Amino acid sequence: MTSLTIAEFDRADFDRKNEDALVALWERAGLTRPWNEPRQDVRFALAAPTSTILVGRRRDDDQLVACVMVGHDGHRGAVYYVATDPDWRGHGFGREMMAAAEAWLAAKGIWKLNLLIRGDNEIAKGFYEAIGFQAQDRICMQKEIRAAEKPAAD
Repeated sequence: MTSLTIAEFDRADFDRKNEDALVALWERAGLTRPWNEPRQDVRFALAAPTSTILVGRRRDDDQLVACVMVGHDGHRGAVYYVATDPDWRGHGFGREMMAAAEAWLAAKGIWKLNLLIRGDNEIAKGFYEAIGFQAQDRICMQKEIRAAEKPAAD
């Protein structure tokens, strides 16, 4: 039996308090970076029909302790901001969140899942290998498109 209640971050009940709690979780988990505005990422994911944020709350106290941002391009899925509150690591919440992300993608007919890990993050690499991911011989490249408008962060 799962120890989390996992649900989509409710677009209808979206408010600053819930957004603050989500961003605080990302910060506690060490996922935020100065060059990325996390509130923009939240709003961007929630605005698109092909992405969502799944949140995991402890059943006994409704505390937000885990999350994953998941989306797809119609062929491959991707996950971002996979987080477990550092005080609750080791309870299987990361596994539960990744299983929920896979189920969300499978329900949409998506059969492949990609993720990016920073090269020096051996802990994350070990976690993903333990749940069945395999490293692929690929090069990830990026280019910022300066002409594109980023969504407002408020």
